[in-house]
Amino acid sequence: MKNFKWEVVKKDSFSNARCGNINTPHGTIQTPAFIFCATKASLKSLSAQQAKENDTQIILSNTYHLMLQPGDETISNQGGLHNFMNWKGPILTDSGGFQLFSLGYGSVADEIKGKRNLSNRKKSLIKVTEEGAIFKSYLDGSKHLLSPEKSIKIQRNLGADLILVFDECTPYNITKSETAASMERSHRWSARSIEEFYTSNYYPSMKGVSGNQKLYGIIQGGIYEDLRNESIDFNLKNDFFGLAIGGSLGATKKEMYNVVKYTTNNLGEKFPIHLLGIGDPIDIWTLVKFGIDTFDCVMPTRIARHGVALTRENSKGKINLKNAKYKNDKNPLELGCKCNTCTNYYRSYIHHLFKSGEILGLQLISLHNIYFMNFMMQTIRDSIKNDNFENAKNDWFSA
Repeated sequence: MKNFKWEVVKKDSFSNARCGNINTPHGTIQTPAFIFCATKASLKSLSAQQAKENDTQIILSNTYHLMLQPGDETISNQGGLHNFMNWKGPILTDSGGFQLFSLGYGSVADEIKGKRNLSNRKKSLIKVTEEGAIFKSYLDGSKHLLSPEKSIKIQRNLGADLILVFDECTPYNITKSETAASMERSHRWSARSIEEFYTSNYYPSMKGVSGNQKLYGIIQGGIYEDLRNESIDFNLKNDFFGLAIGGSLGATKKEMYNVVKYTTNNLGEKFPIHLLGIGDPIDIWTLVKFGIDTFDCVMPTRIARHGVALTRENSKGKINLKNAKYKNDKNPLELGCKCNTCTNYYRSYIHHLFKSGEILGLQLISLHNIYFMNFMMQTIRDSIKNDNFENAKNDWFSA
């Protein structure tokens, strides 16, 4: 069984892009890497074996959803997430903060990513106090408190290799003083998360049901450089294995890029750097250049459920197989793609599956999208190793 270790193995000569290895007890993650969201311990229509067969290195599951169904104690009794879902590779769990505040505010999920559309979704967050966040379950309306201590305890019960501190996620459209107050609360919650991680009340210190774990801190501060500096200083003073960039990233892609670039420029090479909730290919290529090592996003499997496949054949980077123009199309989803879907099925057939309401359609596109993202990440890693990153980026988007 491997111990935890982070190392940079190759730096791009012309940018801050880098290749590295994150060693965990359940395997090594070659970075830059994409982390697929198995939010409820499932990759939506795909088995863990299918994910592995398509070169997936690591998955993410969610504290908020799993505490409600089936419950972290149930998963702990099964030996943790690895056993529960038969995934033999590394797992990261988020703290539940993003989902809690996203569902609670109704719009924060979009606004963190620079989208300003307000959601009509019913809000579930009741109250945020220094103790934690009180919310109503979206399943049955029951009330729950999620605190830093409870979040860490749940994540130790889930047994992921990499876990995150509990933080408060705020939307874009709040004042600087409100952003600062939220950041300061997140720092206090982070300190409590660390303390809980080191306790030995129910597992040995720094361990969960599956053995050793490592803790990531989260850098907050919104779009404000002085607040980002303050949060960076706080996180660097603590003994984290890795750091995640969280909070609002602005109202536009340019603003997001500026926030991430500024933050990574002040972090160095000591930690693997994770960017929460970003997964668009153009964003990944751009942000790898600033020194981001891992990304997570629901996008590849979420769009697959709506008949949308990732592609390099147009500027949008996507095609919708529900469109009538694919009814008689004898091409694969992506010309030259070597995934099982593209080597065995036409667009015409997948169009038919969605028109017929057949589950196989979303499975076939999900397989393609996962393969597509992993192939892209391998292309990025190869380009860094060969000092060919910019040319590889241009080639990727000109194909």
